[in-house]
Amino acid sequence: MTCNRLGLAASTTLLFLSPTLASAAPDVVVSIKPVHSLVASIMKGIGEPSLIVEGAASPHTYTLKPSNARALENADLVFWIGPGLEAFLDKPLEALPKKAKVVELEDAPGLTTLSFREGGAFEGHDHGEQAEDGENDEGHAHEGSEDHAHDHGAEEAGQSDHTEAVHAHEGGHDHAAEDAAEAGDNHAHESHAPEAHDHAEEGHGGTDMHLWLDPTNAKAMAAAIAKSLSEADPVNKTAYEANLAALDIEIQALDTEIATQLKPVLEKPFIVFHDAYQYFENRYGVRVAGSVTVSPESMPGAERLSTIHAKIEELGAACVFAEPQFEPKLIGVVTEGTQAKSGVLDPEGGALEAGPALYGQLMRNLATSMSDCLSQ
Repeated sequence: MTCNRLGLAASTTLLFLSPTLASAAPDVVVSIKPVHSLVASIMKGIGEPSLIVEGAASPHTYTLKPSNARALENADLVFWIGPGLEAFLDKPLEALPKKAKVVELEDAPGLTTLSFREGGAFEGHDHGEQAEDGENDEGHAHEGSEDHAHDHGAEEAGQSDHTEAVHAHEGGHDHAAEDAAEAGDNHAHESHAPEAHDHAEEGHGGTDMHLWLDPTNAKAMAAAIAKSLSEADPVNKTAYEANLAALDIEIQALDTEIATQLKPVLEKPFIVFHDAYQYFENRYGVRVAGSVTVSPESMPGAERLSTIHAKIEELGAACVFAEPQFEPKLIGVVTEGTQAKSGVLDPEGGALEAGPALYGQLMRNLATSMSDCLSQ
């Protein structure tokens, strides 16, 4: 009798587990936290992707660990932005077994892409040439956006509605760009084409890779993620599509919330640690006047710091923002003797717990840090 009951229990268990076994999710590896959050949202209830750049580490300075290499070797799918951001992955991904499908999200259909800016102060750049593809039609109309058009003139076709509110600051030379030109730096403004990457240094001469900081880009990447997962795992296609639909609604609400929160501070210029915020800037019309450093791999010299210090005084910049992964003492150097306050922005979510909720938290934290500092 006992045997029969055990036999029935075992049989029932096998019947109960068999659908789960039949629909096991693919083994998915993701490069950085913002992308991991999108992938985890699409895979919710199906499986959990693994993350390479964990904790407060930055893709700009990351070194691949043996555990990361093992995860990549076992992967069915790998999601990353591209070699212009995660240069440390370029060669390891080329050496992966053929079973792994590598999805480069900078190629996702529908993205709005911007050319990487050179130099510490941005006023001299022509934003009208920066939008490249993937226009979006969901832009917010910011009041007072006409005031941002000091130097740039009308935006060219292909920009989102948000680019009407792009900062366009008063005159001013880009001393760092001039220094680069004198030194024969051929990367300065050579090309605005997405394919013109310098893999050795983030985005120079090509595309700014901080794509996720525009929520419409996050939606485009999420769609590409859901498509790749559905192709690799057709059994769960319906679930991936349902999760994508739910995520689209969440991101749309997030976009509206942030636009409303930032509206009172759009006219106040500020300085960032490195030029990671173009997409956020163009989407919401905030006024980034320059960066302490172009690329976080290279610390700024005395001349750049002097240029930024002068720009803070010239524009009356309200805030200078550090980042948690990089040297905060530089912020004190450039703000010394000015009225500018300091804050922290975390564009990659280094201080946040990885998972589906991270993307929304990251974007809300950026908006809150900006609005809190600029409102003082």
